[in-house]
Amino acid sequence: MEYHNPVLLQESVDGLNIKPDGVYVDVTFGGGGHSREILRRLGPNGKLFAFDQDEDALANAIDDNRFVLINENFRFIKRFLRFYGAKSVDGILGDLGVSSHQFDVAARGFSTRFDAELDMRMSQKNTLNAYKVVNEYDDANLRRVFYDYGELKNAPALSRTIIEARTNHPIKTTDELKEVLAKYLPEKVRNKVLAQIYQAIRIEVNQEMDVLKEFLEQSLEILKPEGRLSVISYHSLEDRLVKRFMKNGLFEGEPERDFFGNFSVPFRSVGKLIIPDAAEIKLNNRARSAKLRIAEKK
Repeated sequence: MEYHNPVLLQESVDGLNIKPDGVYVDVTFGGGGHSREILRRLGPNGKLFAFDQDEDALANAIDDNRFVLINENFRFIKRFLRFYGAKSVDGILGDLGVSSHQFDVAARGFSTRFDAELDMRMSQKNTLNAYKVVNEYDDANLRRVFYDYGELKNAPALSRTIIEARTNHPIKTTDELKEVLAKYLPEKVRNKVLAQIYQAIRIEVNQEMDVLKEFLEQSLEILKPEGRLSVISYHSLEDRLVKRFMKNGLFEGEPERDFFGNFSVPFRSVGKLIIPDAAEIKLNNRARSAKLRIAEKK
């Protein structure tokens, strides 16, 4: 599992309550760790569809006639499942965020550890990349990105500094970006602030919040009654959306009440929030911020 060490492997797959002859979806295939565990629990008539927009993940495809790997963004889950004749499924698993592989390949530009071209695309087919965000976005949009997706209170200052620097020459690499923003990166909080800046740009490049919303809405449509949704998130923006949607089927506001004044909600929560234990975090540092939520469609 050098490609990606699966987080909360047993817990997230347990959450699907797998039926041997069921149909399941792993929307974030990566190194295939979660998919292999699902296949291990499926019988000969079970079926697993997996999605991954990253072409690098295709090298990890599993040779199993019960398995189909789809090289697409999971925002298109409903469309591609229908193409393969699966109108409804028994369970869906999502391990959100960036894979260990994407962080570890310097050229992808995801990691604060390496110098690389400003890229941060999860799919090489995307036309928007980090270079375009940093060098072409106007002040209002840069502020929005840093404030909404990095939760950075000094978003206006970051935006102004970038715009001023790029008038002299384009900001081409991650090290150049760090140099431009150096005065906002005091040693004590350098790694934390850099992570927030990178996260903000990455989310914008990959439209992660929009993708997550579209995926969750479609998951409700394609899950069978008593079908399970098992989702691992890694930061508060993701977890907030997942938590609210599982609670009431909405991202904002409150659900409608029925004739008797009771809220009508599409999911029931399964268990409590699950986080990795100390042993898993020691083995896999990426697990430190993981949160697993599981819900069942009514």
